[in-house]
Amino acid sequence: QIVESGGDLVQPGGSLRLSCVASGSIFMFYTLAWHRQAPGKQRELVARITSGGTPHYADSAKGRFTISRDNEQQQNTVYLQMSNLKPEDTAVYYCNANPYPYTGNEYWGQGTQVTVSS
Repeated sequence: QIVESGGDLVQPGGSLRLSCVASGSIFMFYTLAWHRQAPGKQRELVARITSGGTPHYADSAKGRFTISRDNEQQQNTVYLQMSNLKPEDTAVYYCNANPYPYTGNEYWGQGTQVTVSS
């Protein structure tokens, strides 16, 4: 089970932290990622972090967002700390668990809405 939280309405320039809990010991070995989908646009990768803690960011997230994770046997949590938010960051943010760099099943959360507006 994957459950996101933390979405909110925030003003431009503000900060927000998203959390995602991936329940199940298998997720200790999975890459955890954040994707987002804005209205009328395709879902896109924002950031991912491997089981070993190596992060990767989309160009739009570099310098503003930080991904991190806490690994516990039955509950793995991934965070996305977002700062200097812009209106173009408005989207539904989805948590994803996948076996990257290997192939296999991946899992999605239900999404959490982030709205950046004054």
